[in-house]
Amino acid sequence: MGEPAAVSRLGTALKLFVFTFLAYLGLILFSWLLAPFQAIIQATLHVFGAAAAANATAVRIYERGKLADIGMHWNRLSATNLGIGLACGVGAALLVTVIPLLVGAAELRANPQLPFNPGSIVFVSILLLFGAIGEEMLFRGYAFQVTMSLIGEYATLLPGAVLFAAAHMGNLNASHLSLFNTFAMGALLGYAFLRSHDLWLPIGLHFGWNWTLPMLGVNLSGFTMGMTGYSMHWKVAEIWSGGEYGPEAGVLTTLIVPVLAFALWRAPVRRQVAFLLGEKEAV
Repeated sequence: MGEPAAVSRLGTALKLFVFTFLAYLGLILFSWLLAPFQAIIQATLHVFGAAAAANATAVRIYERGKLADIGMHWNRLSATNLGIGLACGVGAALLVTVIPLLVGAAELRANPQLPFNPGSIVFVSILLLFGAIGEEMLFRGYAFQVTMSLIGEYATLLPGAVLFAAAHMGNLNASHLSLFNTFAMGALLGYAFLRSHDLWLPIGLHFGWNWTLPMLGVNLSGFTMGMTGYSMHWKVAEIWSGGEYGPEAGVLTTLIVPVLAFALWRAPVRRQVAFLLGEKEAV
């Protein structure tokens, strides 16, 4: 293994340029290859394919490493962090959906247009998992960690969150509030990596949130998935519910971000060795 931290600013800029080029090319290629499939399949798998290819290529060329070296080695600590992320993501999603149901601000209704289908739940769950892994590799993987080695951990959170929000600008029914909340979530996912120095904590957080919302009958980032045969109907203004975009475009998500940040700060996260940050032993 080399010393990825011992690079010049010019060398780091070259790494970021090459990674960005590979990722952009991959997004175009995989989007084209998956064009015949449903929008949700294309949206999730083209990101996964592009992110995996760009990360694997960049880490191999510049660090003589492998894809797992971006923070995806699997071990006992990885399982712990993944579980913590899942618990936090599911818990946060429940807060922005179950509380409105309990106080009468929303109600669940059977949706005959999207009937319950166990096969659909498994299928959509797998897609959401690949989508979460893909986005974490793309936005908290090689480029994010190389930037951290150059400008520092917390300084990287802002540009990383901006890029994460910008990637969701084209989603159906996106709004200024949805972009702000996505920016805040992007910073939170970056902070999750800072806590764990692996991608398993942010992957768990990302997937837990993305999986729970459609399970409770609300849209996810503008997508309607219909996993359980029920839809959530709101009785309050869109600024609370998020409208057709889903709760991520509502004030409830804005309010839950600091709560989730506190939960991550207090959680018993197990910090791992970050290869791309030049760490050689557990810290």
